[in-house]
Amino acid sequence: MLHLASVANWLSNDRKGHTLPRGLYVSDEAFAFDTQVMLKSVWLYACTVAHVKNAGDYFVFELAGNSIIILRGRDNEVRAFWNSCRHRGAKICLEQSGRAPRLMCPYHQWTYGLDGKLLAARSMAEDFDKADHGLNPVALENVGGLIFICLSDNPPPIDRVKADIADQIAVYDLEKLKVAVQDDYIEDANWKLVMENNRECYHCDVGHPELISVLGTTGFGKDAPADDYLETKRAEWQALGIDHDVIEFPDGWWHRVARLALANGAVTQSIDGKLACQKLIGPFKAPETSSLSVWTQPNSWHHFCCDHVVTFSLTPIGPDKTLLRTSWLVHEDAVEGVDYNPDHLAALWRATNVQDGHFSMVNHQGIANDGYVQGPYAVEENLVEDFKDFYVDRAKAALKAETI
Repeated sequence: MLHLASVANWLSNDRKGHTLPRGLYVSDEAFAFDTQVMLKSVWLYACTVAHVKNAGDYFVFELAGNSIIILRGRDNEVRAFWNSCRHRGAKICLEQSGRAPRLMCPYHQWTYGLDGKLLAARSMAEDFDKADHGLNPVALENVGGLIFICLSDNPPPIDRVKADIADQIAVYDLEKLKVAVQDDYIEDANWKLVMENNRECYHCDVGHPELISVLGTTGFGKDAPADDYLETKRAEWQALGIDHDVIEFPDGWWHRVARLALANGAVTQSIDGKLACQKLIGPFKAPETSSLSVWTQPNSWHHFCCDHVVTFSLTPIGPDKTLLRTSWLVHEDAVEGVDYNPDHLAALWRATNVQDGHFSMVNHQGIANDGYVQGPYAVEENLVEDFKDFYVDRAKAALKAETI
């Protein structure tokens, strides 16, 4: 049961420049509200086109009790459907991913095409019409190869996000990549704390020595590099056709895009700064010392390098449990053991994820303490406040819609 009065009270006690009230981080009521109301009203990053690379490939995205099939059809279109048979509601895809020429319910074998249409249903009445019993669709948008879904019947606009993100990541041609590694990692913290931790580098100097040795901290609230260095880099980017101004959550939208110079001569986001895959992607004919970073509210961040792409999504699975899914993509022709070593490819962000998991856990444990009070953000934690403001704004709107 939803306890909307408690959620409304906590939201009303939000303080500008401060963390959220305790209940919004640790309570069962807030978890139920987030997963049953708030997160169903916004666009969520689910996977990439590389996760459903060929016709019949499917990928299952889950949010609390909801399960959605993301499926590539024979016409090459990527669609989303509720993972529930139109007969008696059984779950159809039981594995997290796979490939099938058609979808068949494991209970009574109702069979669906890759476009969601019902193909076969045994022993039904004479007036039964298969055309009325296809899989129920879920709103899906392909944003330059990043797949977003919305569980609402009335999804909010996404056009500005599509234009800004797709324009910049198009050069990486995600359709020509494949998933080389995927990690699912459970963090012992509320999902909002996992997001807040990602949105700042206030903790990076001590907390992420491996990461900042190649990525640096510029672009995460820290000072920018010297103008002369940046001008040199931008000239290189212009020659490659990849130079763009930073997009910083414009006009109340929910995306940020920035090309960031790598640190200490690194050519990619790897544990040693050296190529993680010898087969380069996109427009790159030689290693290039920058990466393009994309952040979307409320559940993803992505990094595009000259040799690979790494994407992150998170979903709440309990008030104090969050699934962080990390996927590493390489060129579709790259050969494991020849062009890339999966462990080397994933090592940097595996280390970083474990470190962040620890920080999010101790943050959650401290907030669960009766002594917690809403604390002030540091100046360089502006991106944390951007996320918090997004959450509060969308939560209030969803709460209002729920109570009308």
